[in-house]
Amino acid sequence: MQIEQIYTGCLAQGAYYITSNGEAAIIDPLRETQPYLDRLKRDEVKLKYIFETHFHADFVSGHVDLSRQTGAPIVYGPNATCEFDCISAKDGQEFTIGNIKIRVLHTPGHTMESSTFLLINENGNDHAIFSGDTLFIGDVGRPDLAQKAAHMTQEQLAATLFHSLRTKIMTLADDVMVYPAHGAGSACGKNMSTETVSTIGDQKATNYALRANMTEAEFVQEVTEGLLPPPAYFGMNVAMNKKGYDSFENVLNLGMRALSPSEFEVAAEETGALLLDTRKNGDFAKGFIPQSVNIGIDGDFAPWVGALIADVQQPILIICEPGQEEETVTRLSRVGFDNLIGHLAGGFDAWAKAGKEIDTVNRISAEQFAKEVKIGESKIIDIRKESEYCAAHVEESYSKPLAAINEWVKDINPKEHFYLHCAGGYRSMIAASILEARGFRNFTEIEGGFNAIAKTDVPKTDFVCQSKVLK
Repeated sequence: MQIEQIYTGCLAQGAYYITSNGEAAIIDPLRETQPYLDRLKRDEVKLKYIFETHFHADFVSGHVDLSRQTGAPIVYGPNATCEFDCISAKDGQEFTIGNIKIRVLHTPGHTMESSTFLLINENGNDHAIFSGDTLFIGDVGRPDLAQKAAHMTQEQLAATLFHSLRTKIMTLADDVMVYPAHGAGSACGKNMSTETVSTIGDQKATNYALRANMTEAEFVQEVTEGLLPPPAYFGMNVAMNKKGYDSFENVLNLGMRALSPSEFEVAAEETGALLLDTRKNGDFAKGFIPQSVNIGIDGDFAPWVGALIADVQQPILIICEPGQEEETVTRLSRVGFDNLIGHLAGGFDAWAKAGKEIDTVNRISAEQFAKEVKIGESKIIDIRKESEYCAAHVEESYSKPLAAINEWVKDINPKEHFYLHCAGGYRSMIAASILEARGFRNFTEIEGGFNAIAKTDVPKTDFVCQSKVLK
């Protein structure tokens, strides 16, 4: 028996590839299936089952394509209703893969079909659980995503999760391994560890939600407290995972269509597509196609695309570094953005050489900011998470997280100058591009963000505080 965790950092997502005696199972696969097909061929094994822990909200699974390509059935837990062929297993039902078994443990709460898969090894012993979004390392799944579908409140879902954990998971032996679907950085929980593997015993000892003396009321309060609104694309991804989707190969072919600068310009005008520039923020600042939005491929690309673009049906035209076209399309498809018109052949350099119009961002160094800023007079907008802001920030700055830009942008006075920064420049350039696309030119973005500002003599706070309200 072999277990391989296939972890994708951009989505903080773990898929699992399991083999035993010539057969294999894959749990929660990503959209692109070729890496799994390559493993099956390499190991000379037959894919017997594709297991899905639940209908994922934060990414589009590869289950439909993988089943079509291999003939392996898709297995969900109880309550799962698919618009394609799938097995909605019973609680306790077992599936044999080679010399091992996978037992379905129905663990509703995150969603009502959520299930944990218990791997029973060749000796008949409980070896590991694949807990999906029911149990993370250091956290549990948020109970607010399935309220509408389940016709339940988040408190009712949290109470359901409380009992799932205590009757199905905490009763397992301490040495049973825990393999979750996500780690730190995912929006599916709020307190996840950077570790991606643990044991039941370790989680009982360290996970706040598994305290032995915890009451249901305490669990509900702690699990629901401080939840940020889920990204808008989550519901659309759930629908795609339930109903099915266009094949990844078709989406890749769309995105790989190379358009000359003139063709790109015509396509932008005719389709109303979003111009998505995935270059590094420093390169974008020096020159970009007017109205384009910068979300760098080298950062948390897919989650920010989903959070800020929201509508997976939005037509998209891609501007990226030559050679990164396929990677960009792949990452977009993982979160369901399939409506791709094509990409700019030759990247931004081809646009510039064609003599097309170019825009720039007013970016200065942290040192220049230190010389210019007047604390108490200059307006400074910090777009980091509120937790980052409260840990330390420039005195008299305003906390306006990037994720909420569509709300706070309404309060911007277009005639009043302001400085804009994040932690290192990635998020602030996203914000700068969105602001410029909406006609705001009255700001200066700070290169290197707070990390660079902290090295200057600009006055800073270092205590937990209440965010200032933008006026």
